[in-house]
Amino acid sequence: MAKRSKHLLRYSISFKQKVVKEIEEEGLTLAQAQRRYGISGGSTIQQWLIKFGKNHLLNKVVRVEMKGEKDRVKELEAEIKKLKLALADATMERHALQNLLEIANEHYQADIKKNSGRQLSKEQTKKKATR
Repeated sequence: MAKRSKHLLRYSISFKQKVVKEIEEEGLTLAQAQRRYGISGGSTIQQWLIKFGKNHLLNKVVRVEMKGEKDRVKELEAEIKKLKLALADATMERHALQNLLEIANEHYQADIKKNSGRQLSKEQTKKKATR
C-alpha cells in the first residue's frame, strides 16, 4: 500500500489581505473566492475575514422581538430579582432565629425547640387567665 502525501498550503499575509479586499470591495462571495484561488478549506476565508477584514460581511445573529416580549422579559427579570431578595431575607431571618434558639437554650439550660409544642397544664392555663 503506497502512502499518499499531503500537500500543506501556507498562504502569505499579503495574499490573505488581497482575497479579503476583493470580497469586501468587489462583492466577491466566499464560494467565488474559493474557486478563483483554489482554496479548499471551508472556514479558511472566514478566518481571514475575522483577522484582516472589517467583519461586516460575517454572519451575525439578529434577534427580533415584539414589544410585548421585551416587556415580559423585563418583568420576569424584575420578579426574579425580587424573589432572590425575599429568599435572602428569609434565609437571614432563619439564621437569626436559629441563633436566638441556641442562646435561649444556653441561658435557660433547656431545649426550647422540643418543649415549644407541649400542652399547658390546667394550672398554667388558670394562671394565664388570671393575669
